[in-house]
Amino acid sequence: MSGLTIIGAGGHGKVAAEVAEAMGLGPVCFADGRYPGHTQIGAWRVIGTPDQITGGDVFCAIGANATREATCAGRKLVSLIHPSAIVSPSATIAEGVLIAAGVVVNADARIGRGVILNTGCSVDHDCEIGAFAHISPGARLGGGVRVGPRSWIGIGAAVRNGIKIGADVMVGAGAAVVKDLSDGTRVGGVPAREI
Repeated sequence: MSGLTIIGAGGHGKVAAEVAEAMGLGPVCFADGRYPGHTQIGAWRVIGTPDQITGGDVFCAIGANATREATCAGRKLVSLIHPSAIVSPSATIAEGVLIAAGVVVNADARIGRGVILNTGCSVDHDCEIGAFAHISPGARLGGGVRVGPRSWIGIGAAVRNGIKIGADVMVGAGAAVVKDLSDGTRVGGVPAREI
């Protein structure tokens, strides 16, 4: 099949489909575990389950980080970059990454496999974003920040330059992270404190 199959027919999938179409990719269709009960999402058809997709270009649009990682293990994935995003030519983007509208990725940033850089977030110079992490809309990362695999940086959060965030960390919406966070930590507030 030609075109693009997106795994995960939910809200994040719709965003991914619109990014793909803005890039000129298509036709776009979906695979979802709720098929055959779920056959349409917006303007797009759901054509089967993820296990039924065996070839062609694939993007994984499951919002839950660990589920996205497990569902897409072993698959070759395309990355989707909205035309309005600003991505430094020295940045490294792995496969399966979504870079949504209005995102800025600055010099020598490294973005891991399956990462979501959501609407209007910014990733400054020399940041490293681990596989299957999610940087939410409007979040801001200062230079040299390290975000571990599967971590979630909430809407509008700010992370001071040079901070190290471990794996599977959750940073609440609007939090200000001013110190390193160990694996599995959940924080919120200004300044961010464990919750």
